[in-house]
Amino acid sequence: MTKNGLTMSKTTKFIFVTGGVTSSLGKGIISSSIAKLLKARGYSVTIQKLDPYINIDPGTLNPYEHGECYVTEDGAETDLDLGHYERFSNVPTSQANNVTTGTIYQSVITKEREGEYLGETVQVIPHITDEIKYRIKLLAHKGNYDFVITEIGGTVGDIESLPYIEAVRQMRWELGRNCVVVHLTLVPYLAAAGELKSKPTQHSVKTLLESGVQPDIIVCRTEKHLPESLKNKIALFCNVAPSSVIECIDAETIYDVPILMRAENLDIEILKKVKMPCNTEPDLDDWIKFIYKLKNPLSEVTIGLVGKYVELKDAYKSINEAFIHAGAVNECRVIVKSLHSEFIDESNVAEKLSSLSGVLVAPGFGERGIDGKITAIKYVREHNIPFFGICLGMQCAVVEFGRNILGFTNAHSTEFNKTTPFPVIDMMEMQKKIAGLGGTMRLGAYPCRLKKGSKVFEIYKDENIFERHRHRYEFNNEYLEAYQKAGMIPVGLNEKDNLIEIMELKGHPWFIGVQFHPEFKSTVVNPHPLFVSFIKAAKDYAAKHTKGSKKS
Repeated sequence: MTKNGLTMSKTTKFIFVTGGVTSSLGKGIISSSIAKLLKARGYSVTIQKLDPYINIDPGTLNPYEHGECYVTEDGAETDLDLGHYERFSNVPTSQANNVTTGTIYQSVITKEREGEYLGETVQVIPHITDEIKYRIKLLAHKGNYDFVITEIGGTVGDIESLPYIEAVRQMRWELGRNCVVVHLTLVPYLAAAGELKSKPTQHSVKTLLESGVQPDIIVCRTEKHLPESLKNKIALFCNVAPSSVIECIDAETIYDVPILMRAENLDIEILKKVKMPCNTEPDLDDWIKFIYKLKNPLSEVTIGLVGKYVELKDAYKSINEAFIHAGAVNECRVIVKSLHSEFIDESNVAEKLSSLSGVLVAPGFGERGIDGKITAIKYVREHNIPFFGICLGMQCAVVEFGRNILGFTNAHSTEFNKTTPFPVIDMMEMQKKIAGLGGTMRLGAYPCRLKKGSKVFEIYKDENIFERHRHRYEFNNEYLEAYQKAGMIPVGLNEKDNLIEIMELKGHPWFIGVQFHPEFKSTVVNPHPLFVSFIKAAKDYAAKHTKGSKKS
């Protein structure tokens, strides 16, 4: 089968997820839940995000603007929703899974400059919409999937989303019943009236219809159960079957949503509309066991998350989700205490950290809050509290050890102090010659060889691992011998470039710093082993100190 010059061996079905009324309704979670349910029935599925902003990618966006920047195996800096896609489906994403308006226009303008359009006037229709459709079909072509789920960012009616909605309209016309549009909307509850109101949903669908797109299924986000009479009313006014009006009630956790959608027959409704078999029941046993453990913990630990964006809900999204996965494995509730590194100093560090069972120092860029991170690391190192440093967190651990153990006065990273007498963290020489902010980054999955007999080797149970990176600066190997002799041991090495990836502190119960981002690879099905081990260490620490306090 040929589509826009792409040959596919099977007829891929396309599911488009749009949103209305308001942002943050959970299109990413609904898309991920659909993927989970279809995958549980044995179908091959991938999910794609079409983002309407003009940035090429979120790589240079401030977390205050866009939350976490998620990194894929192939080094793409993407929307945080791709993290949800992977955590739910356990299928790795790539550059092709995140498309922005910036990349679309950049590609079209490049083609125009190279003469590909043979002097035509370049317009939104057909050139921009053709490029959008090509990107959607390209993903299907690359993976030869049964289903490609495409989430359209923003809400219907937004000016910047119109080309995407038009591309959906064209694909529906071209592909017929091989396309399904799922529209997520809000049914608010007005306490003063004591009623759920369907008008916002009706108007949202009307706006979508004005663009020529009739939704096939309407998923209604609500805080109260929808009575059948209201479902029927929505069906009547929005031109869908009553069975295609799906209730999506507020859930205790995002991981409940696939189960709730299964109870509402969302997957069955989709399969019927694309004429695909739905004879077998979805295999959700492992998912249900995970949720049971998550909701029925046998113990709890409090972990300090030290960073400079802790007031932002989505800045450390993948880390928080990795804690949830690891907590379920350990049958332990993980309470995350957010600690702003800018407000930690020697006068208050004991007050802030002494009651914790573990501390994770978060990744990031920029000098703000660095001193607080270093102070926190010194405290947990001296008090044998389990410590996990990720990316900048590892680098801060190296700086702290250099200053306070090795006597390297004013040791620092050249990211923050270019004239430091002890540049224990520095940029590789090959990177210094690269122009452009993004070009100096080490992005995506890189190999790492673990030292046998180390704690991380015991944790991974493997000598060779691949982990995802997003950073510019590295451990300076000129200081390697001094660190080894003093007890901070390099236990993970990128052999090709001779780069230190993991540091362990000898004699400490659990003190590990990693240059990569393990949180990006943690999923419900495969919780990341470092997070699992860290929470286990925190449990052991909490149990030991609780017993100690009882005796005293």
